[in-house]
Amino acid sequence: MKRLYLLFLFALLVGLGVAVVLAKEPGYVLLSYSNFRYESSLWAFLALLVAIWLALYILKLVLGALGLTGKVLNPWSRHNRQRRLEQARHKGQLELAEGNWSGALKHLKGAAEHADQPLFVLLGAARAANELGDLEERDRLLRQAREREPQAELAIGLQQARLQIDRGQYLEARDSLAPLQAKYPKNGEVLLQLQRLQVTLRDWPALIALLPQLRKQQVLRPQEQDDLERKVWIATLDEVPAQGAESAVDAQWQQVPTALKGDASVVLAYARQLRAIGRDDLAEEVLHITLNRQWDERLVELYGQLRPRDASRPLHHAEGWLKDRPQDPVLLLALGRLCMNNQLWGKAREYLERSLAQRPSAITAGELARVTMQLGDVSRSQQLLQSQWRDPAAGSLPPAKG
Repeated sequence: MKRLYLLFLFALLVGLGVAVVLAKEPGYVLLSYSNFRYESSLWAFLALLVAIWLALYILKLVLGALGLTGKVLNPWSRHNRQRRLEQARHKGQLELAEGNWSGALKHLKGAAEHADQPLFVLLGAARAANELGDLEERDRLLRQAREREPQAELAIGLQQARLQIDRGQYLEARDSLAPLQAKYPKNGEVLLQLQRLQVTLRDWPALIALLPQLRKQQVLRPQEQDDLERKVWIATLDEVPAQGAESAVDAQWQQVPTALKGDASVVLAYARQLRAIGRDDLAEEVLHITLNRQWDERLVELYGQLRPRDASRPLHHAEGWLKDRPQDPVLLLALGRLCMNNQLWGKAREYLERSLAQRPSAITAGELARVTMQLGDVSRSQQLLQSQWRDPAAGSLPPAKG
């Protein structure tokens, strides 16, 4: 306010000075344009200019006091340009979260053009283009991000790999991640994306090589890491090529970590492969050792299906387990099958009847129907078969065992 008083006093003094001068020599000014004509003395014209300037200056002070500066009122000011960019960025990010890919791409591209730090805006726009299936535009936006913020190569490379994986471009994603792994071998997100990609590609050798680094960098939670390692080794055993299978199974088993050789799921995969290539004797030995350490119904069921050269050996072992588990339906089923393999039809019937009483199932009923037929009890055999027709939900009957 003091400043305004001083300005008014200055204007008053100037006005008095002008009045004195005008009294001696008024001068003359003529302005003419088309139909417009303005005439006055020189000093009156100068006084008009001063008055206009003072009015504009006072207006500026008033607007400043109200918080309405020129940068706010001027639509082309840097302030307003930044405000429009911020609005476009916010709208684009909102549309991205809502799944409005076309709107997000439009607004984020616009916001990126004049942004000082366009990285996240360009990455968001690239994702929108990816969702729209416009892969050329996606790649162009990622290149633009690299050009404008080359120091963010890790973030850009990871986003590129994620988008490629989302679009099923698995080989391209692997090419994108390879240089990142070489340059940032300890980065958890790079390792995580590699792990997910290799699981999708079922590239077990590459994943086996990656497992130690995943554990060292603690990329996964301990239980997730254990589950992944188990899954990988089971898959490698399940997918042993048929050609040269015997040596391949042995070689693959030798590579399995010692800690996993006692895991029931891994042992099950190994024993199944041994049985598939006719090595029931070794499968019996492996299952016998494992079941003595830990009980698992899946292993017991497979144990009952083995046909080693010495058919009495697995029967002897299974009857030993029965002392501690006399009512175990899976063990009783396995014993029934082992007795069938030893042609001990009476004992087979006893075990299968007990198993069926503990846990009714089509598998057990089917085996018992064959045993009773072998014993000449046609009525009981037909009764068992008919019961399965009345209860189709129980499942299909198993194939005959040789």
